[in-house]
Amino acid sequence: MKHRYLDNLPLPQAKARFFQHLRDCGFASKTETVSTVNACGRITAKAVYAAICAPHYNASAMDGVAVRAAATFGASEKTPVTLTPADYTVVDTGDPLPDGTDAVIMVEDLIDLPNGCCNILSAVRPWQNVRQVGEDICMGDMIAPCGTVLTPALCGALLAGGVTETEVLRRPTVGIIPTGDEIVAPTADPARGDIIEFNSTVFRGMLERWDAHVQVFPITKDNKTLLRAALEEALRQCDIVLISAGSSAGRDDYTADLIRALGTVLVHGIAIKPGKPAVLGEAQGKPVIGLPGYPVSAIVVMDEIVRETVDLYFGRAPKAPQTVDGVLAKQIVSSLKYTEYVRVSLGKIGEKVSVSPLPRGAGVISSFTKADGMLVVDQNCEGIAAGERVRVRLLCEPELIDKTLIVTGSHDPLIDEVRDLLQQTGAPFRVNSTHVGSMGAIYAIKSGLAHLGGIHLLDTETGVYNESYVKKHFPDGGAVIVRGVGRVQGLMVKKGNPCGIQSFADVARVRYVNRQRGAGTRILCDYLLSKNGISPNDVDGYENEEFTHTGVAALIAAGNADTGLGILSAAKIYDLDFIPVCTETYDFLVDVRYLEDPMVRAFFAALRSDACRARLEKMGGYLPEEETPC
Repeated sequence: MKHRYLDNLPLPQAKARFFQHLRDCGFASKTETVSTVNACGRITAKAVYAAICAPHYNASAMDGVAVRAAATFGASEKTPVTLTPADYTVVDTGDPLPDGTDAVIMVEDLIDLPNGCCNILSAVRPWQNVRQVGEDICMGDMIAPCGTVLTPALCGALLAGGVTETEVLRRPTVGIIPTGDEIVAPTADPARGDIIEFNSTVFRGMLERWDAHVQVFPITKDNKTLLRAALEEALRQCDIVLISAGSSAGRDDYTADLIRALGTVLVHGIAIKPGKPAVLGEAQGKPVIGLPGYPVSAIVVMDEIVRETVDLYFGRAPKAPQTVDGVLAKQIVSSLKYTEYVRVSLGKIGEKVSVSPLPRGAGVISSFTKADGMLVVDQNCEGIAAGERVRVRLLCEPELIDKTLIVTGSHDPLIDEVRDLLQQTGAPFRVNSTHVGSMGAIYAIKSGLAHLGGIHLLDTETGVYNESYVKKHFPDGGAVIVRGVGRVQGLMVKKGNPCGIQSFADVARVRYVNRQRGAGTRILCDYLLSKNGISPNDVDGYENEEFTHTGVAALIAAGNADTGLGILSAAKIYDLDFIPVCTETYDFLVDVRYLEDPMVRAFFAALRSDACRARLEKMGGYLPEEETPC
């Protein structure tokens, strides 16, 4: 069960080896074919919300064994823990987490012993190496507001969220073979263990932008005979073949062996992250590329290698990416082993461009739907500090950067609703929002990297929200509070309240899911714990962090936790019961330089509108004026 990459080549060397071989084989343009229809390029007529979570079940994020984390506690090099076959279940990446388990140990961390036993030298924490329900997309999240042109990544996100969409020279025919035992055609009601096949939709859209004709073959199971037959058929019909998934080194990863059986494997393993398991090969004089199964990894390989393969077919020089210089809004930590690709959102603040990193997981396609650019972190760099100047490859039109209102800070769905209302009324700008917590909003405004940010910071001594924090962090002015809404915070629990939770004091006896450090809800949680004489160490799940209210609700609905603080609108989306704890003040911190900015004025006008008030009433838990604080 060891990894069997042939190479870990830097990207320039991998490209040079691959493309020189293709030139030597005489790979070049042939005949034009009829294009196909998909959703790319269509424009949304109304806001599109996720119908399901992605993932919609707790999935193993690694090849290895599923265990109860508690069974591994105490493991070290001096005191290894022995696991018997009864203590674990073998899982592959994407498998459902078996009942009774809450963590996965990577296969490379296992030391095999006789009789199916194995030793481990370090413990795993609960939910380690597990993709929890809603990690990528949460049901009810707005994926796209009205008037949005559907990009390839956004089409994939719609499918991942249970929303099915499709669209449609002399072009090369590129064959895509989706593979995997767990892969199913797009559906709004997948079974537990099913993974919706949306990668081919993403790839097809990218290829059509590059003037290629696309043929997607039926989903093929992880069977060597079936996979070989699919590859042979694709080679007969196509000029370029892409095999989706199976490029890594797990027990069902056959891509490299298949290419080797029919041709030549030139590269297996590239020093990029995400995207390192890619396979570059040739058969019958045609490129055969094995793409990683995780969508973000695959998109990076598509952009860096497949695009240039199509260019080589046409005999045209690769187009240099457009770039923009900006200031990094949040620190990035990277590895010296790989060149890393970080998706970012962009917007102009005064004379500088603010660069905000988006979630970096290889399976988080939603980050690509919001990405305006790609920040490339060099292989020999350990990271980039917040406030440093960086150069970003553009994924959007440059003029959009100047027409962007940057909203950051605490998560609340009302920001998405305001954004959609602005789209409906034809506002000449867009809204980019990132969820970094209330303290993140203070940092962004103080650093001049956002126009405004949502905050709900409780002063535990006075019971007043936000004011003391602004005085502390802006003693000389520079930022003001614009009143937002009253918002009910409470404990979300499953329908019927099976754990019998009556008040916040009950969190000490159930499984809790928390918000991230710096979030206003996290500060509220700590205050309520102190008020009830409860130590964080006594709360099961205190370190289990989510970045949004819907993320918390999704985990409770899935049974990963019994309760967590959140807002009523999130509880309603997931049909959860709600135990009110307090009404808090959710305000906006605004850089004083932009109080009269037309974009800022339009945002608050939409927030105060009757249309927005009607939406908030329907969502539930909002008040036009704050009431009694906690």
